[in-house]
Amino acid sequence: MEKITLKIDTSRKTARISPEIYGHFSEHLGSCIYDGIYVGESSEIPNFHGVRRDVIDAFKAIHMPVLRWPGGCFADEYHWRDGIGDKSARPSTINTNWGGVTETNAFGTHDFFDLCEEIGCEPYLAGNLGSGSIKELMDWIEYITFDGKSSLADERRKNGREKPWKLKYLGIGNENWGGGGTMKPEYYANEYRRYQCFCKDLGENRLYKIACGPNAADYNWTENVVKNLDGYMAKGISLHYYTLPTGTWEHKGDAVDFSDEEYYSTISRALFIEELIERHTDIIRRYHKDMALIVDEWGCWYDVEKGTNPGFLYQQNTMRDAIVAAINLNIFNEHADSVKMANLAQAVNVLQALILTKDEKMVLTPTYHVFDMFKAHQGGELVFSEFDVNPECEASAEITGGEGMPKVPLLSKSVSVKDGRMLVTLSNCSLSEDAEVSLDIAGFDSTADAGAGSLKASARILSSESIRDHNTFAAPEAVVIRETPVTADKNTITIIVPAHSVVSLSVE
Repeated sequence: MEKITLKIDTSRKTARISPEIYGHFSEHLGSCIYDGIYVGESSEIPNFHGVRRDVIDAFKAIHMPVLRWPGGCFADEYHWRDGIGDKSARPSTINTNWGGVTETNAFGTHDFFDLCEEIGCEPYLAGNLGSGSIKELMDWIEYITFDGKSSLADERRKNGREKPWKLKYLGIGNENWGGGGTMKPEYYANEYRRYQCFCKDLGENRLYKIACGPNAADYNWTENVVKNLDGYMAKGISLHYYTLPTGTWEHKGDAVDFSDEEYYSTISRALFIEELIERHTDIIRRYHKDMALIVDEWGCWYDVEKGTNPGFLYQQNTMRDAIVAAINLNIFNEHADSVKMANLAQAVNVLQALILTKDEKMVLTPTYHVFDMFKAHQGGELVFSEFDVNPECEASAEITGGEGMPKVPLLSKSVSVKDGRMLVTLSNCSLSEDAEVSLDIAGFDSTADAGAGSLKASARILSSESIRDHNTFAAPEAVVIRETPVTADKNTITIIVPAHSVVSLSVE
């Protein structure tokens, strides 16, 4: 067993962890919206205005801070007027990006904003720059946010919403380097400049505008977009990065039936997001000191589950995904000075989902449980932490995700303090090596009742016998959070972090 010391100095605060780092993404893709989030008001499944009540409760339990909609690729073919008014009179359209299925438009603007209000999260709209128009986006913003007298505001009232909603986050376009228009960065930058000019603050509403950023390591896109935007035009720029076990889109690997080598390749490729964040941030900072990085699509992407529609992107979710989620969230926390939002792809039934549904049944995935364990980081102050040693995973010494991908260290971590409590999150990436981690803590004022200068600690763990373990509708609690022992004295806390596990440690 490796014995490792994690040195923590809570007097060295480095950045506030934006709650929106723990954000999510819902697209009209497969059964994410229909039969996942939305079942309709006439459904026998308990619902709130057609949205599954159990899904809402699960979102609330992890303190979901922000939800992105309606895409994704779907956004740049979405015309918001198709999704308002009498549902029986709404036009049917084709979802050309995801399976060529009929889009009924039953779930639209009112449904989404009412859902966000019920959850208590910020809505994040992806605006249609690809096939839409400036006027269409202007009108949508007015319809949503204007409290005065206008035809669009009156139309909203006629459709059942008297007061405007709050809209903070607005993405102008999605993946415009690809399915959103196959644009060159210079052309997109000019289009963004035009569009954002007409996306205006109305009344007390204030928009946080986000430009379409790069796909993974496309540094040329970042350079040529940000240098052509004046600072006030965009508060943030997006980054999309998916973890592919094999590194190829043609054969991405199975979600459950994977080798140890594929596991380590997956973890290596997940870790690569740190280099992407650092390099894209360096480019952004050369032009804009305050522009944020918005990682609004991230997660694992595997081959679809056998027997399902290949355009629906349905996949299972194992302990491997939990390790990937913990790695990503720890990295986002550690870069909280630049990363201000991140959105896991996707919330329900698609890619690395939080939740799987089937008829009246619902399953919380291992990834969901990681978000539950990490939620107390939201709004906390990131503090200095450093391992004395962090060896590479023994079995992975010769395995990476390919050329340029990092080696896999034993542990990942992040530490924050909020309201007199410290949260330490750790994941053990090894398939075979346990770790004994001792926390050497300085600068922390204990609020425990155990006595002056003492520390009170509790810990939770997500682990399973096999890295391939996952929750199913027949066995929904195969992988769940449990309490785990921890020892504490005046300045030091010690905990065992078993192989392929995730631990959250609360100290007060």
